Amino acid sequence: MASSQPFTADIHTHILPADLPDIGVRHGLEGFIRLEHSGPGCARMMQGSRVFRELKANSWDPEVRIAECDRAGVDLQVLSTIPVLFSYGAPALAALDLARHLNDHLASVVARYPDRFVGLGTVPLQEPDLAIAEMERCIRDLGLVGIEIGSHVNGWNLSAPELFPFFAAAERLSAALFVHPWDMMGRERMPDYWLPWLVGMPAEASLAICSLIFGGVLERLPRLRVAVAHGGGAFPFTFGRIERGWAVRPDLVAVDNPRSPRDYLDRLYFDTLVHDSRALEYLIAFAGVEHLALGSDYPFPLGESEPGALIRSLESLPDADKARLLGGTAREWLNIDSDATDHRRSLTS
Repeated sequence: MASSQPFTADIHTHILPADLPDIGVRHGLEGFIRLEHSGPGCARMMQGSRVFRELKANSWDPEVRIAECDRAGVDLQVLSTIPVLFSYGAPALAALDLARHLNDHLASVVARYPDRFVGLGTVPLQEPDLAIAEMERCIRDLGLVGIEIGSHVNGWNLSAPELFPFFAAAERLSAALFVHPWDMMGRERMPDYWLPWLVGMPAEASLAICSLIFGGVLERLPRLRVAVAHGGGAFPFTFGRIERGWAVRPDLVAVDNPRSPRDYLDRLYFDTLVHDSRALEYLIAFAGVEHLALGSDYPFPLGESEPGALIRSLESLPDADKARLLGGTAREWLNIDSDATDHRRSLTS
């Protein structure tokens, strides 16, 4: 019998292979992340001699993930890589080597558990032609539904003309794009208190959105489907200032795209990872439930420890709106047929 609870999809989760290769050794380079297993169900992401992050088995073991999803009431996870593995600063062929390994692994997990996972690939955006070819492989050959990209690519913001062919190819392939902040601005001024993650990440998300709007990417590609992590970061909460800047200094702001940023709000999706009920209520008022989808940043500590709990805690929100946030918007952004996701639920209920 099908569950009485609404279909729930988490669009913001990260995974990596347990056998992450040492791409640096393979290509004679330094700076690549490698994985060192330190005990049963425990590992460290290492960058040279530095521990980048401690991990548990839920970062790579799909069966552990499924058990945790079952406890949280999550029917479907959207899998994507950990942003540090974008490797945009590496030589493009080495980054492509890593991306192909990550994408093959992710696709194998989806193929093994098609009722529980869909996948977003990663591509070497520092070389857009290679990125387009790998995106085509992800969508056409591996059966992934989209691509996760960073908030910038080295010195390029997402408005860079060098990146436009990639966005055009994503629209042509009907690939969902998930923009995740990474390599945060101002790190040299934020060495303490985890400030790059607390202050830099929200700013990076806003930078990415403003670049897509003011650079004309959304204007020129009306069918491009873009979702932004962490509730859009600072963008929704500073939108009044952004719109005011467009109105009073068009000579500085409207140089590449003359339309108001408000005209593009219905073109963007955001996840719900804002951690505070009042912030989520504002985000709903700002974007509408039809543009918001559950995202937890599973399995990392800065994410939502019980995916969907914040949405369910909003007592004044109608059940239909909660259902939209928990799963309906994800279906639309991912272009997943509702019959297919209902079938997934029937298999696991």
